[in-house]
Amino acid sequence: MKVLFIGDIVGKSGRATVKALLPSLKQTHGIDLTIANGENVTHGKGINEAHYKELLAMGIDVITLGNHAFSKAEIYTFLDKADRLIRPANILPKDKGRSWIELNVKGNPVVVVNLCGQVFMDTVTESPFITMSNLQRQFKDKIVIVDLHAEATSEKTAFAYQYQNHCCAVLGTHTHVQTADERVIGSCAFISDVGMSGPYDSIIGRDVNEVLDKFHGLHVRSYTVGEGDAQLCGVVLDIDETNRKARSIMRIQIRP
Repeated sequence: MKVLFIGDIVGKSGRATVKALLPSLKQTHGIDLTIANGENVTHGKGINEAHYKELLAMGIDVITLGNHAFSKAEIYTFLDKADRLIRPANILPKDKGRSWIELNVKGNPVVVVNLCGQVFMDTVTESPFITMSNLQRQFKDKIVIVDLHAEATSEKTAFAYQYQNHCCAVLGTHTHVQTADERVIGSCAFISDVGMSGPYDSIIGRDVNEVLDKFHGLHVRSYTVGEGDAQLCGVVLDIDETNRKARSIMRIQIRP
């Protein structure tokens, strides 16, 4: 089984680039399941219903979120009926939407789980280690893929070691910078951060001058997505369906 996971899609250019490149990526790598982090698709922060439907129309099967999941008030109006959208299980509010989804892929049950790291994060209610411990009993004998949306590399790596025998993949998102540490830990594919699919000429997706103003002490109220062409970052997982173990993980980074 081949799974494509696309890193944090940021803004209009990120959506356009994913739409343009996704068909060829799926064909080239023989992709059976496509997952993408969509917490920044709407103007760089959050997701609205129109963009949720746009990602599905592109051919993305599951959309994960992160600490900006509830940045757009509109999400409260459609989250509960969005059956391919999941939010981190361990952030507030906990009574909206779902935090994992199970799909049948080539006759195999595949579970995609969304969690947030606790280090340097707001609105996180408990450690992802504890949350996963409570969830994992439901996922016995299934292929489990985790989007761990977290800041700290150590937390993401430690999580992969902790759950290497329970998860087929632990994929880090959030920092928007693709790391070069992809590997298979035990039977679990891992990367600290998949990277960002968004404007290349930017500071992690955001307008350069706006960020510089902020670092110079100016009170910046806006959140402006960078302009120009976007890069696409992702990983391709090769999973052995007979034993639910990862064979390999390969990084993808396509620059404009």
